[in-house]
Amino acid sequence: MSPTLINHSADLKYLQDDGYELEILGGYLVLHNIPYVDSVRKIRRGKLISTLDLSGDRTTKPTTHIALFAGEHPCDKNGNKLRHLEHATNENTIADGVTVNRSFSCKPPGGYKDYHDKMTTYVAMISNHAEQIDRGVTARTFQVIESDDDDSPFYYIDNATSRAGINVHAQKLALTKVAILGLGGTGSYVLDHVSKTLVREIHVFDGDRFGQHNAFRSPCPPTIEQLRERPYKVEYFRDRYSVMHRGIFTHPIYLDETNAQELSGFDFAFLCMDDRPGKETVIRKLEEFIVPFIDTGMGIEDCTDGLRGVLRVTTSTPDHRDHVWKKHRIPVTDSGVKNIYASNIQISELNSLNASFAVIRWKKYLGFFADLEDEHFTTYTLDGNAVTNED
Repeated sequence: MSPTLINHSADLKYLQDDGYELEILGGYLVLHNIPYVDSVRKIRRGKLISTLDLSGDRTTKPTTHIALFAGEHPCDKNGNKLRHLEHATNENTIADGVTVNRSFSCKPPGGYKDYHDKMTTYVAMISNHAEQIDRGVTARTFQVIESDDDDSPFYYIDNATSRAGINVHAQKLALTKVAILGLGGTGSYVLDHVSKTLVREIHVFDGDRFGQHNAFRSPCPPTIEQLRERPYKVEYFRDRYSVMHRGIFTHPIYLDETNAQELSGFDFAFLCMDDRPGKETVIRKLEEFIVPFIDTGMGIEDCTDGLRGVLRVTTSTPDHRDHVWKKHRIPVTDSGVKNIYASNIQISELNSLNASFAVIRWKKYLGFFADLEDEHFTTYTLDGNAVTNED
Protein backbone atom coordinates (compact mmCIF):
# COMPACT_ATOMS: atom_id res chain seq x y z
CA MET A 1 0.00 0.00 0.00
CA SER A 2 2.77 2.43 0.87
CA PRO A 3 4.71 1.86 -2.39
CA THR A 4 1.47 2.20 -4.36
CA LEU A 5 0.60 5.47 -2.65
CA ILE A 6 4.08 6.86 -3.27
CA ASN A 7 4.19 5.73 -6.87
CA HIS A 8 0.75 7.18 -7.61
CA SER A 9 1.44 10.52 -5.88
CA ALA A 10 3.86 12.81 -7.70
CA ASP A 11 4.63 14.87 -4.58
CA LEU A 12 5.54 11.82 -2.46
CA LYS A 13 7.55 10.33 -5.30
CA TYR A 14 9.37 13.66 -5.59
CA LEU A 15 10.22 13.55 -1.87
CA GLN A 16 11.50 10.01 -2.23
CA ASP A 17 13.55 10.85 -5.30
CA ASP A 18 14.96 13.87 -3.47
CA GLY A 19 16.46 11.50 -0.92
CA TYR A 20 14.22 12.06 2.11
CA GLU A 21 13.61 9.11 4.45
CA LEU A 22 9.96 8.72 3.70
CA GLU A 23 7.49 6.51 5.57
CA ILE A 24 3.72 6.18 5.56
CA LEU A 25 2.31 5.26 8.97
CA GLY A 26 -1.44 4.82 8.89
CA GLY A 27 -2.63 8.15 7.54
CA TYR A 28 0.56 10.03 8.39
CA LEU A 29 3.50 11.06 6.26
CA VAL A 30 6.73 10.82 8.25
CA LEU A 31 10.12 12.22 7.24
CA HIS A 32 12.88 10.74 9.39
CA ASN A 33 16.31 12.09 10.27
CA ILE A 34 15.59 15.80 10.08
CA PRO A 35 18.65 17.64 11.50
CA TYR A 36 17.99 20.48 13.92
CA VAL A 37 19.83 22.49 16.58
CA ASP A 38 18.92 22.14 20.26
CA SER A 39 19.21 24.76 23.01
CA VAL A 40 22.90 23.92 23.70
CA ARG A 41 23.80 24.18 20.00
CA LYS A 42 24.04 20.44 19.54
CA ILE A 43 22.83 18.93 16.26
CA ARG A 44 20.10 16.36 16.75
CA ARG A 45 17.74 14.42 14.51
CA GLY A 46 13.95 14.53 14.66
CA LYS A 47 10.91 13.42 12.67
CA LEU A 48 8.74 15.78 10.67
CA ILE A 49 5.18 14.55 10.30
CA SER A 50 2.01 15.55 8.48
CA THR A 51 -1.47 14.09 8.22
CA LEU A 52 -2.30 12.97 4.69
CA ASP A 53 -5.21 14.07 2.55
CA LEU A 54 -5.99 11.33 0.06
CA SER A 55 -8.27 10.50 -2.79
CA GLY A 56 -8.11 6.73 -3.16
CA ASP A 57 -4.48 5.72 -3.73
CA ARG A 58 -3.01 9.20 -4.24
CA THR A 59 -2.55 12.44 -2.33
CA THR A 60 -4.55 15.62 -2.76
CA LYS A 61 -3.63 19.18 -1.80
CA PRO A 62 -2.96 19.46 1.96
CA THR A 63 -5.92 20.95 3.78
CA THR A 64 -3.86 21.91 6.84
CA HIS A 65 -0.64 23.88 7.05
CA ILE A 66 0.14 22.41 10.50
CA ALA A 67 3.13 20.06 10.76
CA LEU A 68 4.02 17.78 13.66
CA PHE A 69 7.47 17.15 15.09
CA ALA A 70 9.06 14.41 17.17
CA GLY A 71 11.96 16.01 19.00
CA GLU A 72 12.89 19.10 21.00
CA HIS A 73 11.94 22.57 19.82
CA PRO A 74 14.41 23.52 17.04
CA CYS A 75 16.74 26.44 17.64
CA ASP A 76 18.93 28.68 15.51
CA LYS A 77 22.70 28.25 15.34
CA ASN A 78 23.03 30.26 18.58
CA GLY A 79 20.63 28.08 20.56
CA ASN A 80 17.65 30.46 20.42
CA LYS A 81 14.26 28.84 19.86
CA LEU A 82 12.67 29.32 16.45
CA ARG A 83 9.67 31.13 17.88
CA HIS A 84 8.04 31.78 14.52
CA LEU A 85 7.31 28.03 14.22
CA GLU A 86 5.60 27.63 17.58
CA HIS A 87 2.06 26.31 17.55
CA ALA A 88 1.38 23.80 20.35
CA THR A 89 3.17 21.37 22.65
CA ASN A 90 1.29 18.09 22.95
CA GLU A 91 2.72 14.60 23.35
CA ASN A 92 0.83 12.06 21.26
CA THR A 93 1.85 8.60 20.12
CA ILE A 94 0.70 8.19 16.52
CA ALA A 95 2.25 4.74 15.98
CA ASP A 96 4.64 2.33 17.67
CA GLY A 97 7.95 4.12 18.12
CA VAL A 98 6.70 7.51 16.94
CA THR A 99 5.66 10.02 19.60
CA VAL A 100 4.90 13.57 18.50
CA ASN A 101 6.09 16.25 20.93
CA ARG A 102 4.89 19.45 19.29
CA SER A 103 3.30 21.06 16.27
CA PHE A 104 4.46 23.89 14.01
CA SER A 105 2.50 26.52 12.13
CA CYS A 106 3.67 28.32 9.02
CA LYS A 107 0.97 29.14 6.48
CA PRO A 108 1.94 30.62 3.13
CA PRO A 109 -0.68 32.58 1.13
CA GLY A 110 -2.92 30.03 -0.55
CA GLY A 111 -1.54 27.17 1.54
CA TYR A 112 0.84 24.48 0.31
CA LYS A 113 0.34 23.18 -3.22
CA ASP A 114 1.36 19.61 -2.32
CA TYR A 115 3.25 17.56 0.26
CA HIS A 116 6.63 18.10 -1.34
CA ASP A 117 6.07 21.85 -1.04
CA LYS A 118 4.88 21.56 2.57
CA MET A 119 7.51 19.20 3.91
CA THR A 120 10.53 20.75 2.19
CA THR A 121 9.47 24.19 3.38
CA TYR A 122 9.45 23.06 6.99
CA VAL A 123 12.67 21.06 6.55
CA ALA A 124 14.43 24.16 5.24
CA MET A 125 13.25 26.31 8.17
CA ILE A 126 14.40 23.70 10.69
CA SER A 127 17.58 22.30 9.14
CA ASN A 128 19.20 25.42 7.69
CA HIS A 129 20.46 26.34 11.15
CA ALA A 130 22.04 22.92 11.64
CA GLU A 131 23.73 23.24 8.25
CA GLN A 132 25.24 26.55 9.35
CA ILE A 133 27.02 24.68 12.15
CA ASP A 134 27.93 21.63 10.07
CA ARG A 135 27.72 21.86 6.30
CA GLY A 136 27.73 18.07 6.06
CA VAL A 137 24.37 17.45 7.74
CA THR A 138 21.29 16.96 5.60
CA ALA A 139 17.82 15.50 5.72
CA ARG A 140 18.33 14.04 2.25
CA THR A 141 19.99 10.78 3.25
CA PHE A 142 18.61 8.74 0.31
CA GLN A 143 17.58 5.96 2.70
CA VAL A 144 13.93 5.36 1.93
CA ILE A 145 11.83 3.66 4.60
CA GLU A 146 8.54 2.25 3.37
CA SER A 147 5.83 0.70 5.52
CA ASP A 148 4.87 -2.86 4.72
CA ASP A 149 1.11 -2.36 4.75
CA ASP A 150 0.24 -5.68 3.10
CA ASP A 151 -0.99 -6.87 6.49
CA SER A 152 -3.46 -4.02 6.84
CA PRO A 153 -7.12 -5.08 6.76
CA PHE A 154 -7.81 -2.09 4.50
CA TYR A 155 -7.16 -1.75 0.80
CA TYR A 156 -6.43 1.95 1.29
CA ILE A 157 -5.12 4.04 4.15
CA ASP A 158 -7.43 5.07 6.99
CA ASN A 159 -6.45 8.74 7.05
CA ALA A 160 -9.67 9.67 8.88
CA THR A 161 -8.24 8.11 12.05
CA SER A 162 -4.87 9.82 11.65
CA ARG A 163 -6.52 13.19 10.97
CA ALA A 164 -8.34 12.80 14.28
CA GLY A 165 -5.11 11.76 16.05
CA ILE A 166 -6.61 8.57 17.52
CA ASN A 167 -4.43 5.84 15.96
CA VAL A 168 -3.41 4.44 19.34
CA HIS A 169 -7.05 3.99 20.38
CA ALA A 170 -7.93 2.51 16.99
CA GLN A 171 -5.33 -0.21 17.56
CA LYS A 172 -7.38 -1.48 20.50
CA LEU A 173 -9.96 -2.70 18.00
CA ALA A 174 -7.46 -4.81 16.03
CA LEU A 175 -9.00 -8.16 16.97
CA THR A 176 -8.22 -11.27 14.97
CA LYS A 177 -11.73 -12.67 14.40
CA VAL A 178 -15.15 -11.12 14.93
CA ALA A 179 -18.46 -12.83 14.08
CA ILE A 180 -21.69 -11.13 13.06
CA LEU A 181 -24.60 -13.55 13.38
CA GLY A 182 -27.47 -12.32 11.22
CA LEU A 183 -27.27 -9.74 8.43
CA GLY A 184 -30.75 -8.30 8.57
CA GLY A 185 -31.34 -4.62 9.16
CA THR A 186 -29.32 -4.35 12.37
CA GLY A 187 -26.60 -6.85 11.46
CA SER A 188 -25.85 -5.18 8.15
CA TYR A 189 -25.29 -1.86 9.92
CA VAL A 190 -23.06 -3.60 12.47
CA LEU A 191 -20.98 -4.84 9.53
CA ASP A 192 -20.89 -1.30 8.14
CA HIS A 193 -19.38 -0.01 11.39
CA VAL A 194 -17.03 -2.93 12.12
CA SER A 195 -15.67 -2.91 8.55
CA LYS A 196 -14.21 0.52 9.30
CA THR A 197 -12.04 -0.85 12.13
CA LEU A 198 -8.78 -2.81 12.21
CA VAL A 199 -10.45 -6.18 12.85
CA ARG A 200 -8.45 -8.72 10.86
CA GLU A 201 -11.25 -11.14 9.94
CA ILE A 202 -15.00 -10.44 9.90
CA HIS A 203 -17.12 -13.59 9.63
CA VAL A 204 -20.77 -13.08 8.65
CA PHE A 205 -23.41 -15.79 9.24
CA ASP A 206 -26.86 -15.78 7.68
CA GLY A 207 -28.80 -18.35 5.66
CA ASP A 208 -31.21 -15.84 4.11
CA ARG A 209 -31.10 -14.42 0.62
CA PHE A 210 -31.14 -10.68 0.01
CA GLY A 211 -34.71 -9.66 -0.85
CA GLN A 212 -36.27 -6.45 -2.06
CA HIS A 213 -37.56 -5.59 1.42
CA ASN A 214 -33.98 -5.82 2.75
CA ALA A 215 -32.95 -2.96 0.48
CA PHE A 216 -35.13 -0.59 2.48
CA ARG A 217 -33.69 -1.36 5.91
CA SER A 218 -29.97 -1.81 5.35
CA PRO A 219 -26.99 0.13 3.96
CA CYS A 220 -25.58 -0.34 0.43
CA PRO A 221 -28.69 -0.28 -1.79
CA PRO A 222 -28.65 -2.84 -4.62
CA THR A 223 -29.36 -2.39 -8.28
CA ILE A 224 -32.53 -3.98 -9.66
CA GLU A 225 -30.31 -6.51 -11.42
CA GLN A 226 -28.78 -7.53 -8.10
CA LEU A 227 -32.24 -7.94 -6.58
CA ARG A 228 -33.21 -10.25 -9.43
CA GLU A 229 -30.19 -12.45 -8.71
CA ARG A 230 -31.36 -13.07 -5.10
CA PRO A 231 -27.85 -13.49 -3.66
CA TYR A 232 -27.26 -14.73 -0.15
CA LYS A 233 -27.10 -11.78 2.23
CA VAL A 234 -23.61 -12.73 3.36
CA GLU A 235 -22.32 -12.75 -0.21
CA TYR A 236 -24.08 -9.54 -1.18
CA PHE A 237 -22.63 -7.59 1.75
CA ARG A 238 -19.23 -9.24 1.43
CA ASP A 239 -19.00 -8.01 -2.15
CA ARG A 240 -20.03 -4.50 -1.15
CA TYR A 241 -17.64 -4.13 1.79
CA SER A 242 -14.71 -6.07 0.36
CA VAL A 243 -13.83 -3.08 -1.80
CA MET A 244 -12.61 -1.48 1.43
CA HIS A 245 -11.90 -4.22 3.96
CA ARG A 246 -9.98 -7.44 3.38
CA GLY A 247 -10.86 -10.63 5.22
CA ILE A 248 -14.67 -10.74 5.12
CA PHE A 249 -15.66 -14.42 5.29
CA THR A 250 -19.13 -15.69 4.46
CA HIS A 251 -21.16 -18.46 6.09
CA PRO A 252 -24.54 -18.81 4.29
CA ILE A 253 -26.07 -20.93 7.06
CA TYR A 254 -28.47 -20.71 9.97
CA LEU A 255 -26.70 -21.47 13.22
CA ASP A 256 -28.21 -24.10 15.49
CA GLU A 257 -27.16 -27.16 17.51
CA THR A 258 -25.87 -28.89 14.37
CA ASN A 259 -23.22 -26.30 13.47
CA ALA A 260 -22.69 -24.01 16.46
CA GLN A 261 -19.18 -25.47 16.79
CA GLU A 262 -18.19 -23.00 14.07
CA LEU A 263 -18.23 -20.25 16.71
CA SER A 264 -15.08 -21.55 18.36
CA GLY A 265 -12.04 -19.30 18.20
CA PHE A 266 -13.70 -15.91 17.86
CA ASP A 267 -12.57 -12.86 19.83
CA PHE A 268 -16.04 -11.33 19.83
CA ALA A 269 -19.51 -11.90 18.38
CA PHE A 270 -22.51 -9.72 17.56
CA LEU A 271 -25.87 -11.53 17.70
CA CYS A 272 -28.38 -9.87 15.41
CA MET A 273 -30.52 -13.00 15.04
CA ASP A 274 -34.26 -13.39 15.23
CA ASP A 275 -35.63 -15.26 18.22
CA ARG A 276 -35.54 -18.53 16.31
CA PRO A 277 -35.03 -22.13 17.48
CA GLY A 278 -31.32 -22.63 18.02
CA LYS A 279 -30.57 -19.20 19.41
CA GLU A 280 -30.22 -20.49 22.96
CA THR A 281 -27.79 -23.14 21.70
CA VAL A 282 -25.74 -20.42 19.98
CA ILE A 283 -25.58 -18.39 23.20
CA ARG A 284 -24.58 -21.44 25.25
CA LYS A 285 -21.84 -22.27 22.76
CA LEU A 286 -20.45 -18.75 22.86
CA GLU A 287 -20.31 -19.02 26.64
CA GLU A 288 -18.65 -22.44 26.39
CA PHE A 289 -16.04 -21.05 23.99
CA ILE A 290 -15.48 -18.04 26.32
CA VAL A 291 -16.45 -15.59 23.58
CA PRO A 292 -17.74 -12.17 24.72
CA PHE A 293 -20.76 -11.10 22.72
CA ILE A 294 -23.47 -8.48 22.29
CA ASP A 295 -27.07 -9.36 21.46
CA THR A 296 -29.41 -6.82 19.86
CA GLY A 297 -33.18 -6.60 19.82
CA MET A 298 -35.82 -4.22 18.53
CA GLY A 299 -39.56 -4.20 19.24
CA ILE A 300 -41.74 -1.73 17.32
CA GLU A 301 -45.52 -1.47 17.73
CA ASP A 302 -48.01 0.23 15.43
CA CYS A 303 -50.14 2.42 17.72
CA THR A 304 -52.91 4.85 16.86
CA ASP A 305 -50.64 7.85 17.38
CA GLY A 306 -47.70 6.39 15.46
CA LEU A 307 -44.99 3.80 15.90
CA ARG A 308 -43.60 3.16 19.35
CA GLY A 309 -40.83 0.88 20.40
CA VAL A 310 -37.77 -0.14 22.36
CA LEU A 311 -34.26 -0.99 21.22
CA ARG A 312 -32.11 -3.31 23.33
CA VAL A 313 -28.43 -4.14 23.63
CA THR A 314 -27.33 -6.94 25.96
CA THR A 315 -23.63 -7.49 26.60
CA SER A 316 -22.27 -10.81 27.86
CA THR A 317 -18.63 -11.14 28.84
CA PRO A 318 -16.75 -14.06 30.43
CA ASP A 319 -16.88 -12.42 33.85
CA HIS A 320 -20.46 -11.14 33.60
CA ARG A 321 -23.04 -13.57 32.17
CA ASP A 322 -25.60 -14.37 34.91
CA HIS A 323 -27.88 -11.47 34.01
CA VAL A 324 -28.58 -13.08 30.61
CA TRP A 325 -30.40 -16.01 32.25
CA LYS A 326 -31.47 -14.81 35.69
CA LYS A 327 -33.02 -11.60 34.37
CA HIS A 328 -33.97 -12.96 30.93
CA ARG A 329 -32.00 -10.17 29.23
CA ILE A 330 -31.99 -12.09 25.93
CA PRO A 331 -35.33 -13.53 24.81
CA VAL A 332 -35.09 -17.06 23.41
CA THR A 333 -37.75 -19.35 21.98
CA ASP A 334 -39.83 -21.27 24.55
CA SER A 335 -38.26 -19.42 27.47
CA GLY A 336 -41.69 -18.69 28.90
CA VAL A 337 -40.93 -14.97 28.91
CA LYS A 338 -42.79 -12.61 26.58
CA ASN A 339 -40.45 -11.25 23.91
CA ILE A 340 -41.37 -7.59 23.46
CA TYR A 341 -38.65 -7.31 20.79
CA ALA A 342 -40.14 -9.95 18.50
CA SER A 343 -42.20 -7.72 16.17
CA ASN A 344 -41.23 -7.81 12.53
CA ILE A 345 -41.44 -4.04 11.97
CA GLN A 346 -38.04 -2.86 10.78
CA ILE A 347 -37.12 0.81 10.27
CA SER A 348 -33.73 1.63 8.75
CA GLU A 349 -32.84 4.46 11.14
CA LEU A 350 -33.76 2.31 14.13
CA ASN A 351 -31.77 -0.64 12.78
CA SER A 352 -28.84 1.73 12.31
CA LEU A 353 -29.27 3.17 15.80
CA ASN A 354 -29.49 -0.28 17.37
CA ALA A 355 -26.31 -1.29 15.55
CA SER A 356 -24.60 1.91 16.68
CA PHE A 357 -25.51 1.22 20.32
CA ALA A 358 -24.05 -2.28 19.96
CA VAL A 359 -20.81 -1.18 18.29
CA ILE A 360 -20.32 1.70 20.75
CA ARG A 361 -20.69 -0.78 23.62
CA TRP A 362 -18.17 -3.09 21.92
CA LYS A 363 -15.71 -0.23 21.56
CA LYS A 364 -16.19 0.69 25.21
CA TYR A 365 -15.49 -2.92 26.19
CA LEU A 366 -12.19 -2.77 24.27
CA GLY A 367 -11.17 0.61 25.69
CA PHE A 368 -11.64 2.71 22.56
CA PHE A 369 -14.29 4.77 24.34
CA ALA A 370 -14.08 5.57 28.04
CA ASP A 371 -16.46 3.38 30.05
CA LEU A 372 -17.61 4.84 33.36
CA GLU A 373 -20.58 2.53 34.04
CA ASP A 374 -19.67 -0.84 32.48
CA GLU A 375 -23.35 -1.46 31.77
CA HIS A 376 -24.35 -4.85 30.33
CA PHE A 377 -27.97 -4.07 29.46
CA THR A 378 -29.16 -0.95 27.64
CA THR A 379 -32.56 0.02 26.30
CA TYR A 380 -33.62 2.98 24.23
CA THR A 381 -37.31 3.91 24.32
CA LEU A 382 -38.43 5.78 21.24
CA ASP A 383 -41.34 7.51 22.98
CA GLY A 384 -39.55 9.88 25.36
CA ASN A 385 -36.09 9.37 23.85
CA ALA A 386 -34.96 7.61 27.04
CA VAL A 387 -31.83 5.51 27.51
CA THR A 388 -31.51 3.19 30.50
CA ASN A 389 -28.36 1.35 31.59
CA GLU A 390 -28.50 -1.62 33.95
CA ASP A 391 -26.56 -4.71 35.07
